[in-house]
Amino acid sequence: MVIPTTPPADMVYLPGGIFKMGSERFYPEERPVRQVRVDGFWIDSTPVTNREFSAFVEATGYKTFAERAPDRADYPGMSEEMAKAGSMVFMPPKPSEKLVNPMQWWTFRFGAWWREPLGPGSSIEGLENHPVVHIANVDAEAYAAWVGKALPTEAEWEYAARGGADGLEFAWGDSLAPEGRMLANYWQGRFPVENQLLDGWERTSPVGVFPANGYGLFDMIGNVWEWTSDWFAAPLAVQPCTSPCCVPSNPRGGCEEDSYDPATPGIRIGRKVLKGGSHLCAPNYCQRYRPAARIPQAEDTSTCHVGFRCVWRSSSALVAAGERTDIRALAVS
Repeated sequence: MVIPTTPPADMVYLPGGIFKMGSERFYPEERPVRQVRVDGFWIDSTPVTNREFSAFVEATGYKTFAERAPDRADYPGMSEEMAKAGSMVFMPPKPSEKLVNPMQWWTFRFGAWWREPLGPGSSIEGLENHPVVHIANVDAEAYAAWVGKALPTEAEWEYAARGGADGLEFAWGDSLAPEGRMLANYWQGRFPVENQLLDGWERTSPVGVFPANGYGLFDMIGNVWEWTSDWFAAPLAVQPCTSPCCVPSNPRGGCEEDSYDPATPGIRIGRKVLKGGSHLCAPNYCQRYRPAARIPQAEDTSTCHVGFRCVWRSSSALVAAGERTDIRALAVS
């Protein structure tokens, strides 16, 4: 791997600064609103596409997490039947079904991976410019290391998503669809059974179809959730201050141990922060198509609505990142 001394193409430079991170209006994990400072960095203008990820795989022989059968020793209680390669796929339930839990529309599909996103027999033909999906955290980190970049921190990602529109719920204002205009790929209608397709897309859309934000970045909202490098933790309450010197600089998330899901104490799998929402976020179900929105995602989990984009900071920072990700070790043959 060669660490670039200049930013790669198709990246946008953000000079950094102080912004209001979080939201008080929606979900508890977004609170409190606090002032945060980030240093300048470069960020991909779009999520990584199938075409770009394909180039990585062809060059390295890399196999994603979804392509590898899980080791039952890592998952106590897993049946032999479930120990097969695959990934999570959204399939809308029948309108007549009584909806009880998300497993009625989410299924672990054997053989689902980034080249066959809906399972065996499906294809990414014609989707070369769509975001790559079925990407676990380790896959995103491996790609980032290969191109000499890194995954963004949660603070960097949110700063970029706001597009300079500090304090607004959306990068374009406080209205999701101003004057009825569709500005992002999200679900319109009654999720999960009715998708009105007002934005023109049932699942992912090509990157750059919707308008860029104020920083010239596309698809920061909707389309696919995006991985960050931060372990999930509740935001730290920051007392209001009047001096810039007390504003947290380049904050990071919690530690891996604290990111474990308290609802499943027997499963010790770290969870990272996802940002941005996806084409499955709907006003009646998941209002997370906003810069402040955040959810935890187990680092070993891939789905049909999670992708990523990368950042470039400096050679020294990325050397450290590269040392943590040995692509050859991850490229299982």
